[in-house]
Amino acid sequence: MEQNNDSFGSKIGAVLVAAGSAIGLGSIWRFPYIAGENGGGAFVLLYLVSVLILGIPVMLSEFAIGTYTRKGPVKAYGQFSKWWKPLGYNSIIVSTLISGFYYIVAGWSLYYFVASLNGTLYSGEEFHSIFEDFRASWQEPLYTLLFSLATHIVVARGVRKGLERTAEWVMPILFVMLLIIAIRAAMMPGARAGYEFFFTPDFSKAFTIKTVVSAIGQAFFSLSIGLGCLITFSSYFKKGTNLATTAWSSSMLTFLVALLSGVVIFPAVFSVEGLEPTQGPTLIFETLPFVFRGMAASQLWSAMFFLLIALAALTSTITFHEVITEYFQEHHYCSRRTGAAISTVVAIVASIVCLWSSRCFDFFDMITADVLMPLGGLMTCIFAGWYLDRALFKGEISNHGARRARFFGLLVFLLKWVAPLLIGVTFIYNLIF
Repeated sequence: MEQNNDSFGSKIGAVLVAAGSAIGLGSIWRFPYIAGENGGGAFVLLYLVSVLILGIPVMLSEFAIGTYTRKGPVKAYGQFSKWWKPLGYNSIIVSTLISGFYYIVAGWSLYYFVASLNGTLYSGEEFHSIFEDFRASWQEPLYTLLFSLATHIVVARGVRKGLERTAEWVMPILFVMLLIIAIRAAMMPGARAGYEFFFTPDFSKAFTIKTVVSAIGQAFFSLSIGLGCLITFSSYFKKGTNLATTAWSSSMLTFLVALLSGVVIFPAVFSVEGLEPTQGPTLIFETLPFVFRGMAASQLWSAMFFLLIALAALTSTITFHEVITEYFQEHHYCSRRTGAAISTVVAIVASIVCLWSSRCFDFFDMITADVLMPLGGLMTCIFAGWYLDRALFKGEISNHGARRARFFGLLVFLLKWVAPLLIGVTFIYNLIF
């Protein structure tokens, strides 16, 4: 097959980029509030199961498609059959819609980092008022634009100098900062209650259809499944990359970051009377500043935390940006810089729509996480489990016999039967409710 002009320089770089695309705000911003709304420990248990029996198999199938075709999602699926090409276009649509609201949330984190440093966040006003005033001012579109431009710079620099180098710097910093803040949270008076809520499954809540569907949706959102980015990134993998190890490492790093984010946030929330873990999407921005205000060196801890959120957001925004950039490069024969510029304009336009209407913001979030990504994952399972040639699939997983594909039979079984059933239930539930 035709080789892409650019590729990752190392295997660890491939793992860090794949993990970075998965971790992002999905694990640090979205996971805690979804877990809070769905009973804490019960949700965590179901989320882990979803990652193991759905996330990793679908991720492996996307990796195999990318390494075999060495193309982005549209041409990759089109190489097999014109009838599968719309599945590739679904990736472009999802990336565009996610860009609409994701850059806005990323801009929030950047603003809160600056506001923590200069003391604006602790000026004496109510945090809810600060958040609402910020959202109603010219500053929200400004910070959204700044984050869009920062993402553009990374992607325009290319696969090795942009994507890989950024992941090699950002990911270790992200983990260290999470660990430091988690240790600090453990010293807070409400830590024990927070740990109990987060780690103790309430089985009366664990198996409700809503919690199961939320766990599956979160697995897809946090692992970037059904987005097309895993096909794009795996097309940059060097020959000999162990796909199974990369999928396992990326998934477990994502799960670890989700756990650490819960270990940071829930002890903090339970430390302040009157705060609830069911706050929703604004949990981090309206609730946690109450916690930081009660700490010694509150500005330092607050700035560190929101810098962490901003770095996590960057690892995700470059993912969406790269999917669209690669599409324009591959289909319209643009240079990388031109493709990146077009992708930036697309993201800014989508963000303007979400800034203009909060209903669009919520709709873009819902339609991507609850419908289009599960639909993309469902069709990927059907493609890999029923259509993709077994010898070809096994050859990519085993590096053409260089490694043993011990669980290939189980992988195919999960993709043919288990994953489509569970994803199908999720898809139908989200459409109805």
